[in-house]
Amino acid sequence: MRRMLLHTRIILVFILLILSCKIKDRATPEDIQSLRLKEGELVSCGPPDKQFGTIAFDISCSDKVKKDFNLAVALLHSFEYDEAEKVFARIIDREPACAMAYWGVAMSNFHPLWSPSGPAELEKGAKAIQIARTINEKSERESAYIEAIGNYYTDLDKVNDHGRCVRFEKAMEEIYKKYPDDKEAAVFYALSLDAAADPADKSYANQRKAGEILEAVYPGQPEHPGVVHYIIHSYDYPGLAREALPAARKYASIAPSSAHAQHMPSHIFTRLGLWDECINSNLISTGSAKCYAENARINGHWDEELHGLDYLEYAYLQKADNRQAKDLVDYLDTIQKVYPVNFKVAYAFAAIPSRYLLENKLWKEAARLEIHPRDFPWMKFPWQRAIVYFTRTLGYAHTGDMEAAQKQLDELKRIYDTLTSQKEMYMANQVGIQVTSAEAWILFMQGQRARALDIMRSAADAEDATEKSPVTPGEVIPARELLGDMLLQSGNFAGALDAYEADLRTHPNRFNGLYGAGLSAQKSGDGNKADDYYKQLFDISVANSSRPEYVSAGKYLRAKGLIN
Repeated sequence: MRRMLLHTRIILVFILLILSCKIKDRATPEDIQSLRLKEGELVSCGPPDKQFGTIAFDISCSDKVKKDFNLAVALLHSFEYDEAEKVFARIIDREPACAMAYWGVAMSNFHPLWSPSGPAELEKGAKAIQIARTINEKSERESAYIEAIGNYYTDLDKVNDHGRCVRFEKAMEEIYKKYPDDKEAAVFYALSLDAAADPADKSYANQRKAGEILEAVYPGQPEHPGVVHYIIHSYDYPGLAREALPAARKYASIAPSSAHAQHMPSHIFTRLGLWDECINSNLISTGSAKCYAENARINGHWDEELHGLDYLEYAYLQKADNRQAKDLVDYLDTIQKVYPVNFKVAYAFAAIPSRYLLENKLWKEAARLEIHPRDFPWMKFPWQRAIVYFTRTLGYAHTGDMEAAQKQLDELKRIYDTLTSQKEMYMANQVGIQVTSAEAWILFMQGQRARALDIMRSAADAEDATEKSPVTPGEVIPARELLGDMLLQSGNFAGALDAYEADLRTHPNRFNGLYGAGLSAQKSGDGNKADDYYKQLFDISVANSSRPEYVSAGKYLRAKGLIN
């Protein structure tokens, strides 16, 4: 009898084990509900057939969800994260045992090349990975994908965002090597290389490797949104940008329904000083972003709009189009609410008005620059807040109020200390360059010119040794251009020309750089260079600009019979 009971218990345990395994093949309604997935119809402001490019990602889920899965991954590749999550949620609703749909949710809450995921995104991504792991009906390859992004959601209290991006990169490298025929593995591995790149690496080792991988994939995937998108990111650097120009001119047509796809080419247009193309790209992208905010019923503006506005402002200023640039600053002043509140939104709010004032040398207005919007959580974004203090410091220094300038500089130093203590070294270094530049200008305006020039050179050297963040079209004003201004005012015209020319090599067709180079050449007696730089300035500028530099260059060129 006891033996029979024992056998019965063993059979019951075995049955329970089988049942438990079967249960794990399905996420429970409670599990899914805990994810709080974004849901609803796909919102798009492009062509009516919602074009986001073409991909083919092989998965083991049923045929009924594969079309949606490819759409969701295409959205991921254009950083349309909210819309991608909606489509992955739709797949989960139809097929809760599709493990790769939870992978998609985790990927939708991972924002490489933008900004670190926030607490809510990290929690959602981690939960999605937990669910995906419990589902047995998945291939070895799919498990590898799930574990790769799972690395980003592990040890959140021990490893910073960049460290977790490096983990993701190493895991994607293994998938790329193990499955050489998997084109998506190649594309996501390239993305991971860009995400894990060291900002201080001026050899661009990761980025070059990513570019080579993507260029090898491109011939067989000409309509793949991720291939051209990540080529742009991989080559978004001085000296590399021209290699991405074909991709930049292609991406918008591959994914015309994505606001980001309309904007992203302008990264390369900016790098190459192609201002008309940059403006056209961002007029389309900001229009699409406004449409998206309305149709998605966002309470305020969408963050993609502000990102595009920053690039648009930069391009208008380089064309000496002060009317459009000022209109954009005034428009920004009307914006109070943006969704989501993040890194790039804070940057745009701080940088756009600062660019306008600094590039136009409106020092009185720069000194009085107000932070906007006032109820924005600025304390969460010290690097971006520092831009306002930097602008004020230069404004007060140039108007002779050294006491006020020193107070603003002290605020800059406090932000630098905060970022250093938080081990945000890239942002700390950027603020450190602003601190050094501001100190130099205070000393310069106090008459300590030799010391000021030494300090300004160190700021320019430090900036040359680092890269800009992908969130910005460029520094609010380049340190080497500021060095040129200082040398020009000191009467060292040959040194100023060297500084401006060095800056133009990494910032081609910058209006102030061209004017500074032309004026320095003119004053140093190099008429040929003066002719050349003033002519370049006229070629990029809008006709009849009100900028004093444009007017001055025009007088010079007319006197020499070079323009009518």
